Amino acid sequence: MVATLLLVGLGVAVFVGFNIGGSSTGVAFGPAVGSGLLSKLAAAALMTGFAFAGAWTVGRGVIETMGGRIVPSSEFTLVASVGVLFFVGLALLISNTFGVPASTSMTAVGAIAGLGAATNSLNSEVMLRIVGWWLVSPVIAFWVCAMIGRYLYPYLDAAFPIDRTAGGVVDVAVDGGVPRISRAPNTSRSELLGTVLVVAIACYMAFSAGASNAANAVAPLVGSPEANLSADLGIVIASGAIGLGAFTIARRTLDTVGNDLTDLPLLAALIVELVSASLIAFLSYIDIPASLAVSATMCIVGLGWGRATRTTSVGDAVHGERPEVSVNALAAEGEADGSVPDVGEEEEDELLADDLFNPGTTGRVIFFWMLTPSLSFAASYALFSLAPV
Repeated sequence: MVATLLLVGLGVAVFVGFNIGGSSTGVAFGPAVGSGLLSKLAAAALMTGFAFAGAWTVGRGVIETMGGRIVPSSEFTLVASVGVLFFVGLALLISNTFGVPASTSMTAVGAIAGLGAATNSLNSEVMLRIVGWWLVSPVIAFWVCAMIGRYLYPYLDAAFPIDRTAGGVVDVAVDGGVPRISRAPNTSRSELLGTVLVVAIACYMAFSAGASNAANAVAPLVGSPEANLSADLGIVIASGAIGLGAFTIARRTLDTVGNDLTDLPLLAALIVELVSASLIAFLSYIDIPASLAVSATMCIVGLGWGRATRTTSVGDAVHGERPEVSVNALAAEGEADGSVPDVGEEEEDELLADDLFNPGTTGRVIFFWMLTPSLSFAASYALFSLAPV
């Protein structure tokens, strides 16, 4: 009986990791794919490798948090572990089906909290700390990028123009069986440097996602005394499942983050990845299960919003003038001589292009952020209240 339950638990853990790969790959590599720097296949391969590295090195502490600090590890019987993981995977599958990058950590913590609430074993102090950071982190992500977009982005764009040229960034030639990589003829040095930075930071985001999210797939089983599953084996299982999701269902979330939410120029993609990766690294360092989906998406919206509000000064806004934000401000061209107009002096028609960001897509993303942890909590609480395990 125990062996059968363990096999079922491992199967559900793979199911959860599969959905984690589908969600996190879009968030980590969406800007790079949307900017045309990486193919979806290359993004999936990089996601798999760096997620494993993050889980193997930094992710062990997060496994301890998810597997024994929110609720005692003694509550994670095999049946309870299977139930928690099933609800996490179900909620994520619903989100991925609609092509929305779900918050894996929020969904997993919701399911574990449902178990704790039903068994009166929930550590309220730990939960309040986690939820507090969930509320603060998207606000930080939005306003940091909004300030960059309003006050720094145009100057960065003028000082470090990173334009995408047609074709590949590098050429690969095989000489005597040895591949040699060189800069493509039409590729500028700034474009090559920007490409390296965007891809490097995307890999760092994948590393952080593995450190934080691998625990969401296997922490209940690793924490279960009955399962007797080592952290090493759990990390290998979770990383393999994440890779499977990255190569399959991640294609839809890559489109959502990289193309549907906003049309990101190369410099904007670099800023979004840098800010969100830094925030996730900090949250992981203090053992908070971090929401990569929330942070990265709020960075995208904040950066674009801040750039578009340059048409209105703070003084004008105080007197009731509203900034025009229904524009693709991040793709707006600067002055021909490279100068940047001051805040409040930019003309709205200079920023006009397509939509800054798609309000319908943004609303759909936020709706699923709230829906998935709510579903996992409610289902978990109902199961463990009606059928104590």
